[in-house]
Amino acid sequence: MRQIFFDTETTGLEAEGGDRLVEIGCVEMINRQLTGRNLHLYINPERDMPEEAFRVHGLSAQFLADKPKFAEVAEEVMNFLAGAQVVIHNAAFDIGFMNAELKRLRRPLMADVVASVLDTWQLAKELFPGKANSLNALCRRLEVDNSGRTFHGALLDAELLAEVYVRLTRGQHSLLGAEGGEAAQSSEEPLAPFDFSALALPRVAPTEAEIAAHEVTLKALDKESGGKTIWRAAQEAAKTMA
Repeated sequence: MRQIFFDTETTGLEAEGGDRLVEIGCVEMINRQLTGRNLHLYINPERDMPEEAFRVHGLSAQFLADKPKFAEVAEEVMNFLAGAQVVIHNAAFDIGFMNAELKRLRRPLMADVVASVLDTWQLAKELFPGKANSLNALCRRLEVDNSGRTFHGALLDAELLAEVYVRLTRGQHSLLGAEGGEAAQSSEEPLAPFDFSALALPRVAPTEAEIAAHEVTLKALDKESGGKTIWRAAQEAAKTMA
């Protein structure tokens, strides 16, 4: 499967309110291996750069003044994305800006060009309910080195997102394979079946204090997940029916 890890930087937060794209970063992965084929573009937003946005990404209006306008790179960007699953952290934001730019040019929107969109922010919220799930937070939690992230940068963030995605989806621990990037092959022999019924495992009943502490934890988890601890609802329903 071909996937493109995608990130943008902008002049602000309002795609429909006049803010524009200033940077696009794309990192290609095929079958969970980076190909080394990336796309990185700085874009002239054709407007000023608010101080708040400059503090985030460090891209000044002066630096962007001689860069191509989105109309000049739209074909290149959409050709790179065409037919791929696009993986984005907080996809609504980046897709909103891309679609606003494409509308100005009367071009097909993202959904008409890419195969699908995967939002790693939504994925992380399901895996870590009630936790901070920003890209920085996920890098810390999943032990992805983001020490080079002084400013937000579209290409760097797309590269970090690729590593975070692999760890989120448990397919492998790193994008770095063996022998020049090829995936390492396991040399271990299959283990013979083991009869666990022969083991006499001790059963230790929890104390009342442990049961109370467990219940407090479950209630906090239920609150943080917005009531998604469905097994508790099933247990309560079973008690009611008994």
